[in-house]
Amino acid sequence: MRDLLLISTSTVHGTSYLEHAFEELRDLLGARHRVLFIPYALKDRDGYAAKARAAFEKIGYGVDSLHEVASPEAAVDAAEAIFCGGGNTFRLLDSLYRQELLSPIRRRVAAGMPYSGASAGANVACPTIRTTNDMPIVEPPSLDALGLVAFQINPHYLDPDAGSKHMGESRETRIREFHEENVAPVVGLREGAMLRVQDGVVMLKGVAGARVFRAGQAPVEVTPPAVLSGLLE
Repeated sequence: MRDLLLISTSTVHGTSYLEHAFEELRDLLGARHRVLFIPYALKDRDGYAAKARAAFEKIGYGVDSLHEVASPEAAVDAAEAIFCGGGNTFRLLDSLYRQELLSPIRRRVAAGMPYSGASAGANVACPTIRTTNDMPIVEPPSLDALGLVAFQINPHYLDPDAGSKHMGESRETRIREFHEENVAPVVGLREGAMLRVQDGVVMLKGVAGARVFRAGQAPVEVTPPAVLSGLLE
């Protein structure tokens, strides 16, 4: 019953906040009226909530922010849908642990409540946050995340630049290192790409492609729209 929209980035160059995902967000949210916003990935939660409100109002939805409510767990229990904003994934996950919100969110999503997240908000939908790009500016109790899907996401995925003189590790190298120690598939989502998970199917959508990495196999290039098979087992 899980109904998810996992977005690589909240802003694509040349567009406003979430503008590139408006059509998919409308499809996800349907006739619902309000969205519960999780602002924990940024320090300025008031400013972040105002930014999210302005975006969702453009497509006809009101926004309640978790940092403004008396009881975050009660707000999750009553929410029509959740949108989790991007920022620092470690700070986001640490806040979800501190507020004891992982189990309530899992329970509501399992019952069919729509969940959407961009960047860090997509990372925490995975089994762990081990494929985030962020610095561990805080230390959450665990790297285990919501586990709404069985695969990992690497948002803002960048391809190796053959002409670059930079000698540091590429994103592909980092994902290969992940697979030296872990078996979960990793979807490298380029900016502008997003995943819709609905009716047991993972669909790549958006204006950019993805690379799917599996342990011991060559990465597979995927162009939207496309069904990504074998990721939900």
